[in-house]
Amino acid sequence: MLTNIMYVTIYVTDQDRALKFYTERLGLEKRIDFSGPDGRFLTVGVPGSPVQILLWSHAAAAGQPGDVGQHAAPGPLILESDDLRKAFAILRRRGVVFEEWEPVDYPFGVRVEAVDPDGNRVSLRQRRKP
Repeated sequence: MLTNIMYVTIYVTDQDRALKFYTERLGLEKRIDFSGPDGRFLTVGVPGSPVQILLWSHAAAAGQPGDVGQHAAPGPLILESDDLRKAFAILRRRGVVFEEWEPVDYPFGVRVEAVDPDGNRVSLRQRRKP
């Protein structure tokens, strides 16, 4: 049966710009980068995690959810942090754009929404500590 998530796809208009954002600003690591018959296969991942994020070239707004009532739909990527408030401060200094002024407390923990250069929402979360 199924054993693992290999790839999650984020649609981007400029793979080099996206690579720079996800590695230099968010701190992910570059994993795979090769040209194939269907285009450039470019992945990044959280250090130590087997899951890879495929940065796939596509037309603008291809993977963007629209507004759903009062709340926007969740982004295609949710990343976890052990200390989201500290990570938020570091990422903001690196130039990451956020939808909120600071992380927000929720019953499940803490959350804040970042936006990549193509407008993809990247949710950053910290689980509530017991």
